[in-house]
Order: sequence, then structure tokens, then C-alpha cells
Amino acid sequence: MQKLNFPQYSFRFKSSENKTLVFDEIRKKFVVLTPEEWVRLHVVQFLLQGKNYPKSLINVEKQLKLNKTTKRYDIVVFNNDGSIFLIVECKAPSIPISQITFDQIARYNLALNASFLMVSNGLEHYYCQMDYENERYIFLKDIPNYK
Repeated sequence: MQKLNFPQYSFRFKSSENKTLVFDEIRKKFVVLTPEEWVRLHVVQFLLQGKNYPKSLINVEKQLKLNKTTKRYDIVVFNNDGSIFLIVECKAPSIPISQITFDQIARYNLALNASFLMVSNGLEHYYCQMDYENERYIFLKDIPNYK
């Protein structure tokens, strides 16, 4: 897999039916290693090791109802009270981050009301804080560490 713009993390791999699987410690199972999954696993490690978010507050690949359609978010980090702190949208490294990506995460956020958004293709990372009062995002250099 491609080297990403994250620190080096260690992962558990195995092969099954000519596919490489990697262990997702949030979902507690092996999943097929795709370029997007590679990014998602790195973002999870960034949140756990780099930002000190507890594993118990991180959720990966869950369904979301949006205007009568079912979507799947990549990563959500909850606050202790159950509200949503952060939504992360992951793309494969070959997918450039564009306005379409931001539109996608903004649609998800209509249902989730997160305080922060993160978009990453593993090479580029964008962080935003929501300003609901003025209906805009404020771009940040990083997301806050867990407090």
C-alpha cells in the first residue's frame, strides 16, 4: 500500500481467498484492504495515538439516514454526552479532495451536527470547525486533542 502523510503505524494483516485483510481495532474484525480502508485505518490511528481520543468514542462505517436514502459515514468521534464531536470523510489517495467531497460531508453533517469535520485522502488533510450561527466552516490547521 501507498505511503500516506501520517506517522508510521503498525497494523495486523492476513490473507484470505487471494485478498489482503487488515485488522480494524474499532470494528474488531479483519476487513478487506482497499486504498480507502488504508486511509481510514491511518485516520483512526491518528485519532487514537496522535490526538488521544478514546477508542470507546470512535465509530467506523455506520449507516446514516439522509433524505430517505441510506449512506455510510467513514468515522465519527462522539463527545462523552453522545453528541457528535467530529465526522471524518476518507477517500482513496488517488481521489483528489474537491468541493464534491466537502459537499458530501456537509450533507452528512446536516443529520449529525458535528462540531468539527475532517476530510482526508491520506495525502492531504483538511480540518474545519462548524460555525452554525453564521452557517459556514472555519478551516483549521489541525483538530483539537482529546480533553
